[in-house]
Amino acid sequence: MSTHEDKAHWPPVEPINAGLRGRCPRCGEGHLFSGLLTVKPRCGICGLDYSFADAGDGPAVFVILIIGFLVVGLALWLETSYGPPLWVHFLLWIPLTLVLSLAALRLIKGVLITLQYANKASEGRIDQGK
Repeated sequence: MSTHEDKAHWPPVEPINAGLRGRCPRCGEGHLFSGLLTVKPRCGICGLDYSFADAGDGPAVFVILIIGFLVVGLALWLETSYGPPLWVHFLLWIPLTLVLSLAALRLIKGVLITLQYANKASEGRIDQGK
């Protein structure tokens, strides 16, 4: 089904909102993920085939830059302001980094996939493996 036919059957979906909620980029209702980061094969509501969804390393790069900036900034602030022992840094920053990274990775992956669909980024892709 082409995207022209999609517009005739499905109302427009705001891609960033749908991506943050982990919803289908076409109908905005079906779930995009079957696990934490695993993309479902297709939408359970409208039947959209998610085989186009390839966020690649984009979500990981954004997470490294955003969460790294946040955690390193907070760790530097804590060190210069209070000078706690090293074990306090480990106790604070390792769990915070893991939790924030996993949460942000799912959100950013969802947004990138829905933006990919909204901007028709996969239509012009050439399969270079053949």
